[in-house]
Amino acid sequence: MPGDGPASPPPLVVVPGMLCDANLWSEVVFPEGHPVRHAELTKPDIGAMAEDLLSSVSGPFVAVGLSLGAIVAFEALRRAPERFHGLCVMSTNAGAPRPEQYAAWREMDGLIADGRFADVVEQTLPGMFPVSQPPDGSAERYRRMAYAVGPGAARAQLAAQATRQDATGALRSARCPVVVLSGTRDALCPPEFHRVIARAAPGAELREVPGAGHLLPWQSPAVVSAALRDLLFQVRSAPPTAPRTSAHPAPPAA
Repeated sequence: MPGDGPASPPPLVVVPGMLCDANLWSEVVFPEGHPVRHAELTKPDIGAMAEDLLSSVSGPFVAVGLSLGAIVAFEALRRAPERFHGLCVMSTNAGAPRPEQYAAWREMDGLIADGRFADVVEQTLPGMFPVSQPPDGSAERYRRMAYAVGPGAARAQLAAQATRQDATGALRSARCPVVVLSGTRDALCPPEFHRVIARAAPGAELREVPGAGHLLPWQSPAVVSAALRDLLFQVRSAPPTAPRTSAHPAPPAA
């Protein structure tokens, strides 16, 4: 693709969270000069989602992911660390799923199968915001985005969640600038999750956003925009070193 070669600024591959789409990033100001590709999460397997991410551009890129989107970026990093020139993740978890999460995902999938997608949207809504009552208009905005994603993609995303694995080993393979963003009032992915990520990725920078919840691009778009500007400055200033791919061989394609 034009603009994706090594001599050109690397594109940004931007990956949303579960029940989110490109509207999640509508208030974020992306750095000028870098093409932006918005990924979609429609496959029922993290590996397949990661392959979609990797095939969305040719050559090196910078990945930006929130929640499930960051988990997909972790898997892409496991498979092709040499292609990452930068990584920004937020509101996420690098750990393997917990038993209670498997149970919750099965329950939500059953509700959607029974035609109760709206119930699932309402179940997920409180965790998106730092307080029990979202600010005026925010709840409806989230509902519109979730309904635009739709029940079919939601079921694929739930199935993909169950295929996750611990990503700390993949993070250790990163040889590019890494920025980790965490809302201090994120009920789904608390700050400690992000400290684990920052400790695993060599030289990663952790930025905690006071008072923010899960949907950082909506709740703190200026912070996200500044983090991306700073990350791209690092990318331009310090090309990535060769990753130690032999320590973390890529798994077979899903």
